[in-house]
Amino acid sequence: MTNKQPEQPATPPPPIEPPAVPVSEPAKKRLSPLAAGLVGLAAGAAIVGSIWAITATSGPEGPATFTLEGTFTLTEDATESGDDCSASYDSGYDDISEGTSVTVYGAKGDVIATGELGDSTYSDYVCEFAIAVPDVPKGEKFYKVEVSHRGTLQLSAEEAENGELAASLG
Repeated sequence: MTNKQPEQPATPPPPIEPPAVPVSEPAKKRLSPLAAGLVGLAAGAAIVGSIWAITATSGPEGPATFTLEGTFTLTEDATESGDDCSASYDSGYDDISEGTSVTVYGAKGDVIATGELGDSTYSDYVCEFAIAVPDVPKGEKFYKVEVSHRGTLQLSAEEAENGELAASLG
């Protein structure tokens, strides 16, 4: 027996790796000017729409208004017809009846609300009509009220808002 060990084969050298080739990223594709414009337009519309939605629901309901209330009395040539009354035919007041226009003017002379003569009552040759003109804007220094084309009656803001209109004709 010999103490000689058999010759061991030499370990082969590690395989040679090829040099690392840098991997290039794929080229980024740019948007065409038309596509970029459309994307910008959509983004802008979304922003404007969002702002509009927020402000539309967060503000006050609108200008404060009141209903101008009072009476209009026809003291001459009034006649009763059924449940209502009006001026007699050819009296010069025949434009006065239920439904006759009522116009409210602001301090600058502009029309700010319209309505009409309401229900009427007849008593002793006199017609009294209810007036209720809705949605009259608050904030005027004074108001002028005209029934038909018969001239205006001026009320202070306080009188108008408190329903103190009392006009007559005849």
